[in-house]
Amino acid sequence: MPSTDTLPFVSLSIAVLTVSDTRRMEDDRSGNLLAERLTQAGHRLGDRAIVTDDLEAIRGQVKAWVADPSIDVVITTGGTGFTGRDVTPEAIEPLFDKRMDGFSVLFHRISYDKIGTSTIQSRATAGLAGTTFIFVLPGSPGACKDAWDGILSGQLDYRHRPCNFVEIMPRLDEHLKRTKARD
Repeated sequence: MPSTDTLPFVSLSIAVLTVSDTRRMEDDRSGNLLAERLTQAGHRLGDRAIVTDDLEAIRGQVKAWVADPSIDVVITTGGTGFTGRDVTPEAIEPLFDKRMDGFSVLFHRISYDKIGTSTIQSRATAGLAGTTFIFVLPGSPGACKDAWDGILSGQLDYRHRPCNFVEIMPRLDEHLKRTKARD
């Protein structure tokens, strides 16, 4: 295995979606935090948007980014709670080709250390849609910081060992290629 000192950094294009009925770009602390963290890490902010807590608006924006070959990762913030307007998981989970159950487990483990049992009030989730990784985070800046610092910064860094998402990205569409080959 190559030393992490000799591996190159691979910059990804990451889109950030804030789901909120009230936030604007200038007061979107969670979206701003994610955009700042990912660019400081060396990634590119591929796009950024704010949509209301509307299932079709959320799904439409994420589907557009999944269809865009220049976007590698989508991170959403907001709409993961239990109120009537919180519909982000319902909007996005049907897009997953593969669920990433471990993300939710690890996110809650990290969150528990900070906020205790209140972590159960989040339905953070993640998965793969086509060849695009999607991470659905709560709307609080603290939760976004915990997810980025505790999980995403490492898993979206090619140099992270023993493994990371970047190294498997070239193989994410193998199942699609096999299907085309059979047809």
